[in-house]
Amino acid sequence: MNYNDFQWTIETQYEVVEDGIHIYAPAKTDYFVNPADGKVVTDAPFFYKEVEGDFVLRAKVSHDFVSTYDACVLLALENEKLWAKACFEYTDLGTHSVVTVMTNERSDDANGVDVDGDEVWLQLSRKDNLFAIHYSQDGKEFKMARLCNLPMQKKIKVGLEAQSPTGDGGSRRFSNVSLELRSLEDIRKGN
Repeated sequence: MNYNDFQWTIETQYEVVEDGIHIYAPAKTDYFVNPADGKVVTDAPFFYKEVEGDFVLRAKVSHDFVSTYDACVLLALENEKLWAKACFEYTDLGTHSVVTVMTNERSDDANGVDVDGDEVWLQLSRKDNLFAIHYSQDGKEFKMARLCNLPMQKKIKVGLEAQSPTGDGGSRRFSNVSLELRSLEDIRKGN
């Protein structure tokens, strides 16, 4: 993956490696709009490219699962209150889970499938205003974790986010990253 067209909303330490990129999540950083009080937090580093129309963003992700809500994230963002994120997260239940957060004025927050181990493939895709999140153990067969409609503009920011909302931060590893400007024939199936 060539990252020359990518830029930061908030820059952090990072290292481009042979098969991907390692991004440092600073302490107490997140993307979240509290559903109870509407408080906006958008202080996690986000490494993105502007994309117009349909896309498929995919990466194999891993991290050390030290603090609650530590996560590697694929993020599609129009503004601070309209976005979709696919996370591989250390949940408040002590699990390694595919977590989805869809935000339209306020965030929802949904723990998905638990994963044995410290790595998984994530996929975030768009078809018109449908946004889908899929996961895979092998990078070949992707299963749906979430599908929703978000009324985003055609041109949005799409990329990689590293977060540590309750912790002291750490490295988030993204490998085999691909961003394709294409439509999935069946957005529910993910392949």
